Amino acid sequence: MNEILLKRRTVLMSSLLLGSGVKAQAALDNWPARSIRIVVAGSAGAGGDIFARLIAAPLQEILKQPVVVEPKPGANGLIACDTVAKAAGDGYTLLFAPSSAILINPVIHDKMPYNTEKDLTPIIQVGAAGILLVANPATGFKNLADMVAYARAHPGKLAYGSWGNGSSGHLTMEGIKAHYGLDMPHVPYRALSTEVSDLLGNNISVGFTDIASPIPHMRNGKLVALGTTGSQRWPATQDVASLTEQGYKFDADGWYGVFAPSSTPRKIIDYLNEEINRVQKTTEVRQKIEGQNMNVPVGQSARQFAEAIKADAAIWQGLANTTNLKSK
Repeated sequence: MNEILLKRRTVLMSSLLLGSGVKAQAALDNWPARSIRIVVAGSAGAGGDIFARLIAAPLQEILKQPVVVEPKPGANGLIACDTVAKAAGDGYTLLFAPSSAILINPVIHDKMPYNTEKDLTPIIQVGAAGILLVANPATGFKNLADMVAYARAHPGKLAYGSWGNGSSGHLTMEGIKAHYGLDMPHVPYRALSTEVSDLLGNNISVGFTDIASPIPHMRNGKLVALGTTGSQRWPATQDVASLTEQGYKFDADGWYGVFAPSSTPRKIIDYLNEEINRVQKTTEVRQKIEGQNMNVPVGQSARQFAEAIKADAAIWQGLANTTNLKSK
């Protein structure tokens, strides 16, 4: 009797697994049947928008459907992340976000409109780099030491910009301030493009930006790079010393990531991971990514990316706690 019951259970489990596999395959076979939206946690023309479009163009050819990039700036990515976290998990709404929006927001905001870990599923890392500390040439600053010396001599007089409260630029500068004992007011911007415009106009003298947006202005002498964060020097700024090389150790790399609502079928997640991994490694896209001052990351599965996010979170959230950074 027990043997018969065991056989029945085995047949039943096999049927359930087979049905699950058929359902998952059907989800992929029928997808995509219409256009896909990539919501970017950042402003038009900024780094996230640039990299999202680098991926969207070849992905559109692969999927045979339009891939629409939709910049949605504000609140260090909270608005964009919330939009996707609450979207239907049907594979038609994706998120393209910087690491700061994923790693830092949960620790600086007492109340979140969504749960990052539960409501968003990691798909793939896109690019790897640091962020740039830049200054208007009128300051005369050439490096981190120049900025620190001026800020020490003029407490409260040197304001700095970032692309929002809780951004990696905000957090990194607060770490620098704590390390050197500096008094530098923070000017948060809703859009990185506005911050860069104010840096160009010397409305603010220094600020952290993404790794790509200021490069044309650096090349024509309208902005000066004082340093970069991260574990190495980056492709388009080989002449710019890292903060670690200048005496302030900060080796954590930043990245962009593609995410989906947590209810998105695993078959779609894994398929997108495989295809975007492949796209990043093509000569054309790799050269474009490096041209925007980032490296192509080592290929990871979606689950490996999720594990890497947990490791990065420990670094960034540890710094957020150390600087007692909370949203204002």
